Amino acid sequence: MNHVSRVPARAWGWIGPIGVALLAFVLRVWNVGYPNKFVFDETYYAKDAWSLLQHGYVQDYVEKANGEIVKGNLTGLMTGEPSWIVHPDGGKWIIALGEQVFGFTSFGWRISGVVIGALTVLVLARLVRRMTGSTFIGCFAGLLLAVDGAHFVMSRLALLDIFLTFWIVCGVACLVADRDWIKERLGTYRLWRPWQLLAGVSFGMACATKWSGVYVLAVFGIVVVVWEVVMRRRNPRTAMHHGWLRTTLIVGVPAFASIVLVALVVYLVSWTGFLVHHEVYEARFGHGYGDYSKPWGSYVDKPTTGLGGETWDALRSLWHFHVMTYDFHTGNLDGVTHPYQSHPATWLLQVRPVGADAQFDLPATLQCGQAAGEKCVREILILGNPLIWWTGIVALLGSLVMWIKTRRWTWGLPVIGVAVCWLPWFLNADRPIFSFYAVTVIPFTIIAISLVADAIWRSRSSPRSTYAAGLTIALYALAAVVMFWYFHPILTDDLIPYDAWHHRMWLDRWI
Repeated sequence: MNHVSRVPARAWGWIGPIGVALLAFVLRVWNVGYPNKFVFDETYYAKDAWSLLQHGYVQDYVEKANGEIVKGNLTGLMTGEPSWIVHPDGGKWIIALGEQVFGFTSFGWRISGVVIGALTVLVLARLVRRMTGSTFIGCFAGLLLAVDGAHFVMSRLALLDIFLTFWIVCGVACLVADRDWIKERLGTYRLWRPWQLLAGVSFGMACATKWSGVYVLAVFGIVVVVWEVVMRRRNPRTAMHHGWLRTTLIVGVPAFASIVLVALVVYLVSWTGFLVHHEVYEARFGHGYGDYSKPWGSYVDKPTTGLGGETWDALRSLWHFHVMTYDFHTGNLDGVTHPYQSHPATWLLQVRPVGADAQFDLPATLQCGQAAGEKCVREILILGNPLIWWTGIVALLGSLVMWIKTRRWTWGLPVIGVAVCWLPWFLNADRPIFSFYAVTVIPFTIIAISLVADAIWRSRSSPRSTYAAGLTIALYALAAVVMFWYFHPILTDDLIPYDAWHHRMWLDRWI
């Protein structure tokens, strides 16, 4: 017996996914500090994170703050006025962790995304392994996420969507683990559900990063109840104990407490900075602000007295701040346009990726390999790996068909995940929205691809079919890696000849 065969399968179930996650980390961390400037919406979230570190809440910055920060001059940059933030602070606190350790530098505000991106690869690999029972397929899923261009770029920028993606995947993974946990304990009802509590924390952090996490919380909160009710009704030991309605209530009420109420507590905790400094927000916004003229109430000028009065005022102000921000998201953006905006119907096809940074017509003297007199190009394009995204659509359609045909929950999970992360954006299609919001979709798309790969692997019935199945899966993974390598220069602001850049513009809308 050789040494490898003595390693338990359970150990390989961790060794493999951790190895793929480390690969993802190395790919993402390499030269992540370049370019040394604020890229795209980093100008909001990286600075918000630094303000949270310094003051506990987000302040406005002076007009020329960006240039001074890049130079390393960090004094006198904030106005002292609270900022009207349009997203909660959960994701920005994670960015702040990197800034705390590595300073207010481009590396410091991006490293948290690198770590979280690699951890998402690990969690996805473990989730797919649990769903399929195959470490091989789990690592296959992790590798696909590691070499997806959209996830790769978002992991290297101080934007919020990579953190949203991580917490969503964590929450779903916890619910799948909870399903396995309760499946072995169907003889009794359990109030203590550790995996549901962790799912509540994860979904709470998702909502505390971006409000779109609420859709995922709501839908998967229902899904986990349906899973358990169906299992109990099909189980001979529990099927006759209660009817459908009573079973749903017995399962659903504790699940609501474990998931939704825990998520609410986590969400409120993420607003601690606001609650502690509520008086500065009341002073600036409580009497109306700009086009938003609605005052918050008389308590702004005459604070509530008595036990708990300040706490009550803080919560009231937080509510009014939410209403003000909701109105901004739903009404104040009407008629606003952006050159990179796109309709969500095109996102899965990656028709209109977002150019986060671009420098065209750079002189050939920069030695990019271009002939004399020609131009060089740098670009960071938030573009998904076309092989993964385009074949992923087919895999999702196949998963939908198999879900209807077999009624197996595993086939339904990626379909539900993509639907809940994607379809709500159709409600906001009349405002500037961007294809990189769909980075939350790609883990579920990869789950669908992995389930198809698992079905191919399980269909083998002879040495020849085993070879064919293994070769098919390996060639697909290799093609994904090669395509990632091919597009890598335009994902990382690498200096390349104009012709090399143009050859990678497969669609006119990519330019």
